[in-house]
Amino acid sequence: MDWTSIWVSVRLSAVTMVILAMVGVPVAYWIAFSRWRWKFLVEAVVALPLVLPPTVLGFYVLMAISPASPIGRGYLRAFGSTLPFSFQGLVVASVLYSLPFAVQPFSAAFAGVDRRLLEASWCLGESRLATFIRIVLPLSVPGLVTGMVLSFAHTLGEFGVVLMVGGNVPGVTRTVSISIYDAVQALDYRTAGQTSLLLLAVSFAILAVTYALQRSVWAVWPAK
Repeated sequence: MDWTSIWVSVRLSAVTMVILAMVGVPVAYWIAFSRWRWKFLVEAVVALPLVLPPTVLGFYVLMAISPASPIGRGYLRAFGSTLPFSFQGLVVASVLYSLPFAVQPFSAAFAGVDRRLLEASWCLGESRLATFIRIVLPLSVPGLVTGMVLSFAHTLGEFGVVLMVGGNVPGVTRTVSISIYDAVQALDYRTAGQTSLLLLAVSFAILAVTYALQRSVWAVWPAK
Protein backbone atom coordinates (compact mmCIF):
# COMPACT_ATOMS: atom_id res chain seq x y z
CA MET A 1 0.00 0.00 0.00
CA ASP A 2 1.31 3.45 -0.96
CA TRP A 3 1.37 5.14 2.43
CA THR A 4 3.18 8.18 1.05
CA SER A 5 0.30 9.02 -1.29
CA ILE A 6 -2.17 8.40 1.54
CA TRP A 7 -0.29 10.90 3.70
CA VAL A 8 -0.30 13.46 0.86
CA SER A 9 -4.08 13.08 0.55
CA VAL A 10 -4.65 13.40 4.30
CA ARG A 11 -2.41 16.47 4.52
CA LEU A 12 -4.10 18.04 1.49
CA SER A 13 -7.56 17.36 2.94
CA ALA A 14 -6.63 18.85 6.32
CA VAL A 15 -5.11 22.01 4.84
CA THR A 16 -8.07 22.45 2.50
CA MET A 17 -10.54 21.99 5.36
CA VAL A 18 -8.82 24.66 7.47
CA ILE A 19 -8.68 27.15 4.60
CA LEU A 20 -12.32 26.54 3.72
CA ALA A 21 -13.30 27.08 7.35
CA MET A 22 -11.67 30.52 7.22
CA VAL A 23 -12.83 31.47 3.72
CA GLY A 24 -16.19 29.73 3.68
CA VAL A 25 -17.61 31.27 6.85
CA PRO A 26 -17.64 34.90 5.63
CA VAL A 27 -18.86 33.84 2.18
CA ALA A 28 -21.64 31.74 3.73
CA TYR A 29 -22.60 34.57 6.08
CA TRP A 30 -22.92 36.96 3.15
CA ILE A 31 -25.02 34.48 1.20
CA ALA A 32 -27.29 33.83 4.19
CA PHE A 33 -27.95 37.46 5.11
CA SER A 34 -27.32 39.54 2.01
CA ARG A 35 -30.34 41.10 0.30
CA TRP A 36 -28.50 41.89 -2.92
CA ARG A 37 -30.77 41.34 -5.90
CA TRP A 38 -28.20 39.38 -7.90
CA LYS A 39 -27.02 37.21 -5.02
CA PHE A 40 -28.07 34.10 -6.91
CA LEU A 41 -25.18 34.66 -9.30
CA VAL A 42 -22.68 34.33 -6.46
CA GLU A 43 -24.50 31.22 -5.22
CA ALA A 44 -24.26 29.74 -8.72
CA VAL A 45 -20.52 30.41 -8.88
CA VAL A 46 -19.99 28.80 -5.47
CA ALA A 47 -22.02 25.73 -6.50
CA LEU A 48 -20.40 25.43 -9.93
CA PRO A 49 -17.91 22.69 -8.89
CA LEU A 50 -20.88 20.45 -8.08
CA VAL A 51 -21.84 20.17 -11.74
CA LEU A 52 -18.66 21.12 -13.58
CA PRO A 53 -16.52 18.14 -14.69
CA PRO A 54 -13.38 18.00 -12.49
CA THR A 55 -11.09 17.96 -15.52
CA VAL A 56 -12.68 21.17 -16.82
CA LEU A 57 -12.26 22.89 -13.48
CA GLY A 58 -8.71 21.55 -13.26
CA PHE A 59 -7.90 22.88 -16.71
CA TYR A 60 -9.07 26.39 -15.88
CA VAL A 61 -7.25 26.36 -12.55
CA LEU A 62 -4.10 25.17 -14.31
CA MET A 63 -4.36 28.04 -16.80
CA ALA A 64 -5.07 30.54 -14.03
CA ILE A 65 -2.01 29.61 -11.94
CA SER A 66 0.44 28.88 -14.77
CA PRO A 67 3.59 31.06 -15.04
CA ALA A 68 2.01 32.69 -18.10
CA SER A 69 -0.83 34.12 -15.98
CA PRO A 70 -0.61 37.17 -13.66
CA ILE A 71 -1.26 34.96 -10.62
CA GLY A 72 1.40 32.45 -11.63
CA ARG A 73 3.96 35.14 -12.45
CA GLY A 74 3.33 36.89 -9.15
CA TYR A 75 3.73 33.65 -7.21
CA LEU A 76 6.92 32.82 -9.11
CA ARG A 77 8.45 36.22 -8.33
CA ALA A 78 7.42 36.04 -4.68
CA PHE A 79 8.40 32.46 -3.88
CA GLY A 80 10.74 31.41 -6.68
CA SER A 81 8.66 28.38 -7.67
CA THR A 82 5.60 27.60 -9.78
CA LEU A 83 2.16 26.60 -8.54
CA PRO A 84 1.39 23.90 -11.16
CA PHE A 85 2.62 20.43 -10.18
CA SER A 86 3.25 21.51 -6.60
CA PHE A 87 1.48 20.83 -3.31
CA GLN A 88 0.54 24.50 -3.04
CA GLY A 89 -1.13 24.28 -6.45
CA LEU A 90 -3.09 21.26 -5.26
CA VAL A 91 -4.31 23.28 -2.28
CA VAL A 92 -5.57 26.07 -4.54
CA ALA A 93 -7.41 23.59 -6.78
CA SER A 94 -8.81 21.65 -3.82
CA VAL A 95 -10.16 24.76 -2.12
CA LEU A 96 -12.04 25.72 -5.28
CA TYR A 97 -13.22 22.16 -5.91
CA SER A 98 -14.53 21.58 -2.38
CA LEU A 99 -15.86 25.12 -1.83
CA PRO A 100 -19.59 24.25 -2.13
CA PHE A 101 -19.24 21.34 0.29
CA ALA A 102 -18.26 23.83 2.98
CA VAL A 103 -20.16 26.97 2.04
CA GLN A 104 -23.57 25.39 1.49
CA PRO A 105 -23.82 23.69 4.93
CA PHE A 106 -22.41 26.84 6.56
CA SER A 107 -24.93 29.06 4.78
CA ALA A 108 -27.85 26.75 5.61
CA ALA A 109 -26.86 26.76 9.28
CA PHE A 110 -26.60 30.56 9.39
CA ALA A 111 -29.92 31.00 7.61
CA GLY A 112 -31.57 28.66 10.10
CA VAL A 113 -30.82 30.90 13.08
CA ASP A 114 -33.94 32.56 14.45
CA ARG A 115 -33.96 36.15 13.17
CA ARG A 116 -35.73 37.30 16.33
CA LEU A 117 -32.60 36.49 18.31
CA LEU A 118 -30.51 38.57 15.95
CA GLU A 119 -32.91 41.50 16.11
CA ALA A 120 -33.00 41.30 19.90
CA SER A 121 -29.22 41.40 20.01
CA TRP A 122 -29.10 44.43 17.72
CA CYS A 123 -31.75 46.20 19.80
CA LEU A 124 -29.57 45.67 22.86
CA GLY A 125 -26.77 47.54 21.13
CA GLU A 126 -24.63 44.61 20.03
CA SER A 127 -22.75 45.02 16.75
CA ARG A 128 -23.20 42.63 13.86
CA LEU A 129 -19.80 41.10 14.58
CA ALA A 130 -20.59 40.56 18.25
CA THR A 131 -23.98 39.10 17.33
CA PHE A 132 -22.34 36.76 14.88
CA ILE A 133 -19.77 35.55 17.41
CA ARG A 134 -22.12 35.23 20.38
CA ILE A 135 -25.32 34.02 18.70
CA VAL A 136 -24.93 32.90 15.08
CA LEU A 137 -21.76 30.85 15.48
CA PRO A 138 -22.81 28.89 18.61
CA LEU A 139 -26.20 28.06 17.08
CA SER A 140 -24.59 26.97 13.81
CA VAL A 141 -22.07 24.49 15.20
CA PRO A 142 -23.74 21.37 13.69
CA GLY A 143 -23.74 22.93 10.22
CA LEU A 144 -20.16 24.13 10.59
CA VAL A 145 -18.98 20.69 11.63
CA THR A 146 -20.84 19.10 8.73
CA GLY A 147 -19.32 21.48 6.21
CA MET A 148 -15.79 20.97 7.49
CA VAL A 149 -16.07 17.20 7.52
CA LEU A 150 -17.65 17.07 4.07
CA SER A 151 -14.91 19.27 2.62
CA PHE A 152 -12.27 16.98 4.18
CA ALA A 153 -13.90 13.81 2.87
CA HIS A 154 -14.52 15.28 -0.56
CA THR A 155 -10.90 16.40 -0.91
CA LEU A 156 -9.67 13.00 0.22
CA GLY A 157 -11.13 11.34 -2.87
CA GLU A 158 -10.18 13.92 -5.50
CA PHE A 159 -8.85 12.66 -8.81
CA GLY A 160 -9.54 14.74 -11.91
CA VAL A 161 -8.67 18.13 -10.47
CA VAL A 162 -5.50 17.02 -8.69
CA LEU A 163 -4.31 15.10 -11.73
CA MET A 164 -4.76 18.14 -13.99
CA VAL A 165 -3.13 20.62 -11.61
CA GLY A 166 -0.63 18.50 -9.69
CA GLY A 167 0.26 15.70 -12.04
CA ASN A 168 1.80 12.61 -10.47
CA VAL A 169 4.88 13.63 -8.50
CA PRO A 170 5.60 10.96 -5.81
CA GLY A 171 5.59 12.39 -2.30
CA VAL A 172 4.43 15.81 -3.52
CA THR A 173 1.26 15.66 -5.62
CA ARG A 174 0.60 11.95 -5.94
CA THR A 175 -2.60 11.45 -3.98
CA VAL A 176 -4.26 8.21 -2.97
CA SER A 177 -6.74 8.31 -5.86
CA ILE A 178 -3.90 8.66 -8.37
CA SER A 179 -2.07 5.82 -6.63
CA ILE A 180 -5.12 3.58 -7.10
CA TYR A 181 -5.31 4.54 -10.76
CA ASP A 182 -1.62 3.75 -11.26
CA ALA A 183 -2.05 0.36 -9.57
CA VAL A 184 -4.93 -0.51 -11.88
CA GLN A 185 -2.93 0.60 -14.91
CA ALA A 186 -0.12 -1.71 -13.78
CA LEU A 187 -2.66 -4.55 -13.32
CA ASP A 188 -1.84 -4.61 -9.60
CA TYR A 189 -5.43 -5.18 -8.56
CA ARG A 190 -4.49 -6.41 -5.11
CA THR A 191 -2.86 -3.12 -4.14
CA ALA A 192 -5.64 -1.14 -5.82
CA GLY A 193 -8.25 -3.17 -3.95
CA GLN A 194 -6.54 -2.74 -0.58
CA THR A 195 -6.12 1.00 -1.01
CA SER A 196 -9.67 1.41 -2.30
CA LEU A 197 -11.03 -0.56 0.65
CA LEU A 198 -9.09 1.64 3.07
CA LEU A 199 -10.40 4.80 1.41
CA LEU A 200 -13.95 3.40 1.45
CA ALA A 201 -13.71 2.51 5.14
CA VAL A 202 -12.25 5.88 6.12
CA SER A 203 -14.86 7.81 4.12
CA PHE A 204 -17.71 5.77 5.59
CA ALA A 205 -16.36 6.17 9.12
CA ILE A 206 -16.01 9.93 8.72
CA LEU A 207 -19.55 10.33 7.45
CA ALA A 208 -21.03 7.94 10.02
CA VAL A 209 -19.37 9.75 12.92
CA THR A 210 -20.41 13.11 11.49
CA TYR A 211 -24.08 12.17 11.20
CA ALA A 212 -24.04 10.56 14.64
CA LEU A 213 -22.54 13.67 16.22
CA GLN A 214 -24.93 15.87 14.30
CA ARG A 215 -27.94 13.98 15.64
CA SER A 216 -26.62 14.07 19.21
CA VAL A 217 -25.79 17.77 19.01
CA TRP A 218 -29.20 18.67 17.62
CA ALA A 219 -30.82 16.57 20.34
CA VAL A 220 -29.30 18.68 23.13
CA TRP A 221 -29.07 22.02 21.33
CA PRO A 222 -32.59 23.33 22.14
CA ALA A 223 -31.96 22.74 25.82
CA LYS A 224 -29.01 25.12 25.69
